[in-house]
Amino acid sequence: MFNRSNLKKNTYDHANKWRDYQSQLKKKDKTRRSYRRIPFYAVLFCILFLAGNGLFTLLDKSLEVQQKKISFISTNEQTGQLDKNTVQRIVRHFSFETCSDKNVELTTGGTTYQIETSINPCLQEFVIDHIDRKNSRYFGFMALEPATGRILSMVSYDKTGKDANICITPDYPAASLFKIITAAAVIEKCGFNCNTPVTFNDGKYTLYKNQLKDRVNKYSNQITFAESFAGSVNPVFGKIGQNRLGKSTLENYAAAFGFNKKFNFEIPLNPSKMSVSEDPYNWAEIACGFNNDTLISPMHGALFVSSIVNNGKLIEPTIIDEINQNDQVVYHRNSQQMSNVIKSDTAMTLKKLMNKTVVSGTASKSFSRFKKDKVLTRLNIGGKTGSINNNAQHLKYDWFAGFAEEKNGSNQIVIAVLVVHQDYIGTRAASYSRMAIKEYYKNYYANITEQQEKKSAAL
Repeated sequence: MFNRSNLKKNTYDHANKWRDYQSQLKKKDKTRRSYRRIPFYAVLFCILFLAGNGLFTLLDKSLEVQQKKISFISTNEQTGQLDKNTVQRIVRHFSFETCSDKNVELTTGGTTYQIETSINPCLQEFVIDHIDRKNSRYFGFMALEPATGRILSMVSYDKTGKDANICITPDYPAASLFKIITAAAVIEKCGFNCNTPVTFNDGKYTLYKNQLKDRVNKYSNQITFAESFAGSVNPVFGKIGQNRLGKSTLENYAAAFGFNKKFNFEIPLNPSKMSVSEDPYNWAEIACGFNNDTLISPMHGALFVSSIVNNGKLIEPTIIDEINQNDQVVYHRNSQQMSNVIKSDTAMTLKKLMNKTVVSGTASKSFSRFKKDKVLTRLNIGGKTGSINNNAQHLKYDWFAGFAEEKNGSNQIVIAVLVVHQDYIGTRAASYSRMAIKEYYKNYYANITEQQEKKSAAL
């Protein structure tokens, strides 16, 4: 007999089994899908982990940089020290070349600074008062202490009215001042000394190609190297440049003496310019200064003479001893040695050559009476003259760069003077140097005498 209740029960059990079966299938399928996504999640996790780690690293670095900046600012505020770039901005509109005060006050950006310069007021005023303004188109005068680099005087005059500081402008032909560098090179590279014999043909102050041949004949003039330097004999130095030194040596020694380089100074300085071509005749021109392309400033002329007096060491120049703000020192002179330009023995030989220039060479007329002068006879004096014409503008460039030092003492001074004469030749550069040297040492000895008298009175 057909049992309906059993049929319903069997149908219900079958339906339940089917639903269970389908549920199990779905679970298995979900599990399989989950397993398939594990690599995806793993890769995603790695990406997120690495990205997060990188972000934290960047944040840490950023915080570190900020902390360093804060630390730097804090340190700078605490010390209050100014670097030379800041000093240059403070004094950029101040005219040291017309100032005869030891101490000056400057206000810039709402801040007032008290500046103590290294200027010697007596020497500065003396030079300013003795400029031959009638016959000088340009005039630049520099005096400094070779051992310290401290500038004692910086005087500039521009007849054109542009008020440019001639002392730091490297736009003037070096002329025979470059013979100092050539002499240094040939002393060290070729073993020259004061007594080395040299020869030349024809005139002293010309430079023809036939004068540069390495020859000796019955028309040749034989002199010593010291005489050729003191007399500024172009053919001798031209032959040295072309036949003995060559391009690379001239370039190397010029660079050692500061050509094509910037000096770290409280006033921005453009580099002096010098370049040598592949033409051997150009080497001769460069070596003796017979060209208008090797350009320097009076500042640079003083610096390379200073390196000679300072036994071959080139010292950075300074014109500011100290800067005060609100009774606190915010800048102090820190002159540093730039380089060893030449050997000390070479420097001694160059000083002898420069002394001969003053005693019996091209500067002897300007210093003719120094042997009878009460002040100058106490000194050893040396220097080098230089002159070259600019015929197109009717200008004559007239140089003297030299030194003076006590025979029985340690006081030294280096002086460089440029006078650009126009229509007529007025006071010569060497004459300015003689007058300035005498004035400086006259005051120096007067101060010593005054101090000694005060000590005697106190006792």
